[in-house]
Amino acid sequence: MKVVLYMAMTANGIIAKEDDDTSFVSKAEWKSFRAMIRRTGNMVIGRRTYEIMRKADEFAGLDKVKIVVVTHDISLKGDTTNIIFTSKQPKEVLRLLKKEGFSKVLIAGGSALNASFMKENLVDEVYLDVEPAVFGKGIRLFAEADFEAKLRLLEIRKLSKNVIHLHYAVVKTVRKT
Repeated sequence: MKVVLYMAMTANGIIAKEDDDTSFVSKAEWKSFRAMIRRTGNMVIGRRTYEIMRKADEFAGLDKVKIVVVTHDISLKGDTTNIIFTSKQPKEVLRLLKKEGFSKVLIAGGSALNASFMKENLVDEVYLDVEPAVFGKGIRLFAEADFEAKLRLLEIRKLSKNVIHLHYAVVKTVRKT
């Protein structure tokens, strides 16, 4: 199973302001991101990312996409049957999606979820859409966690005049014990 992490961020690695504001994300980026969601047919997100997307009505047109929301509060319920709330760990989430027939999984934030998949060495590719902004404070691409990864650049392209799309492969290394 291929695991892809896809995020929009500022030039200094911020994915949202401290108050979860993502208004800096361009229409070009949202279009690219939604195309990836449709290609994979699924998306794994954290609760805060779910709330941000729900508030911005970003789930419109994604009713055929399986959305897995990883949260500690599993009493939450989705508006539709394609949204699952779970407290499962990353490997269990992947098993769940594999059982549903998916061969590619999209990890789409936030920072704690991103870090949890990276820490378990589960991410195969990383897509970063870099917006032309920098913030002194905000939510970083990855929450602090004990992991390290090397990336190999596969593609660079412009999504618009000022937005850059980066595509990396995660170089898999064998951990020494």
